[in-house]
Amino acid sequence: MPPPVTYSSYLKLDELLSLQQPRPGVLEHDETLFVIIHQVYELWFKEVLHELDYLQTLLRANDTPLASQTLKRILTILKTLVAQIDVLETITPLNFLAFRDRLESGSGFQSHQFREIEFVLGGKRRSAVDRYPEGSAHRKRVETRFGEPTLWDAFLHYLAANGYPVPKALLGRDVTQPHEPSPDVQRILVDVYRKNPTVAQIAERLVDLDEGFMEWRYRHVKMVQRTIGTKPGTGGSAGAEYLLTTLNQPAFPDLWAIRAEL
Repeated sequence: MPPPVTYSSYLKLDELLSLQQPRPGVLEHDETLFVIIHQVYELWFKEVLHELDYLQTLLRANDTPLASQTLKRILTILKTLVAQIDVLETITPLNFLAFRDRLESGSGFQSHQFREIEFVLGGKRRSAVDRYPEGSAHRKRVETRFGEPTLWDAFLHYLAANGYPVPKALLGRDVTQPHEPSPDVQRILVDVYRKNPTVAQIAERLVDLDEGFMEWRYRHVKMVQRTIGTKPGTGGSAGAEYLLTTLNQPAFPDLWAIRAEL
């Protein structure tokens, strides 16, 4: 008979707590925090992807109550992701420099899960796929996401399921291409906001989602700037200079374009 399930065995705590292993050598005090924060980020990224996949299924099934509930959960997780930067910023520039060289080529820029989240939200670039070694498990995951419909595609199908005349060309678009603003969709959205509060609520939660990710990017940039200034990032990335180029790029431009029409 197998042993009874315990708190520790259910959560695999022994394995989990053994994973905080900085590089061999003299362990700097703040390095443990640095490792744990980034491992926790990756766990939250896993959950965000799990919820985004579920959200797309709910939108395509026209399940407004569950879609709204799932969006609320994602937005709450986003607040946690932003709040973790406050903890990370307790590592001073000098303390970070004490162990920075131990990261060698490692960089958050290489996070395949964050790249997957970007792709689900529509920020697709073939060059982002090509950064991962061909044949690697991470490359396969990112390539799969690259070829899948985005959250915006699911929302367009949701609008169509609610009787709105979404152009067929958009419902069957090439999902590997970035979202392009659509005057037709914008006219539909203005009508939604004026006459259909139930569907408009889902649209507003998508605006919250978009704003939440832009807030996380902004806080991330400022954290990098206050920690390493204009120095290049680890792994050969351009650091804050690159991160600045990712700001103010909404995932759902149509939802922002209609603000002046409401």
